Amino acid sequence: MTRRTLVLGIGNTLLGDEGVGVHAVHALEARLGSPKNVQFLDGGTLSFTLAGPIESTDQLIVIDAAQLNAPPGTVQAFEGEEMDRFLGRQRKRSVHEVGLLDLMTIARLTDALPARRALIAVQPEYVDWADAPTPAVAAAIPRACDIANGLIERWQGTVVTHMADARFQGSQSA
Repeated sequence: MTRRTLVLGIGNTLLGDEGVGVHAVHALEARLGSPKNVQFLDGGTLSFTLAGPIESTDQLIVIDAAQLNAPPGTVQAFEGEEMDRFLGRQRKRSVHEVGLLDLMTIARLTDALPARRALIAVQPEYVDWADAPTPAVAAAIPRACDIANGLIERWQGTVVTHMADARFQGSQSA
């Protein structure tokens, strides 16, 4: 059975490190190209329009900034029910129209929650007006991409060919 994987990057790229998920999903797509049965989606600041893509996929990987109470640029993955528990504990106020927890709740209520799901969270340093992530968070983007790539390969049961890892290799200024 062929499983579809959605890689969803969320965040506001005008708020510095808050946009790390969007930057990471673009970097991962540039690295991997267009692997079969994998869709990359820039979810921006989230909205209810993302409920459809989430509900219609078999496997979901979300990349986002999150409060991990760790040094800036720390990357941590939460898979399956561990992701659900983490989102339940966060319950943060969001500048977004809707939060990721809301979208996951909608999917659960409609019996369309992806069985395989993971959140790749990156600890932000600066969440205010800035058009790029801080150096610590920019340096974490390749690590977040590596984790996402590993999940795709494990879930798809195949090796995904790597293209050039062009963006965010090296120093970025805040």
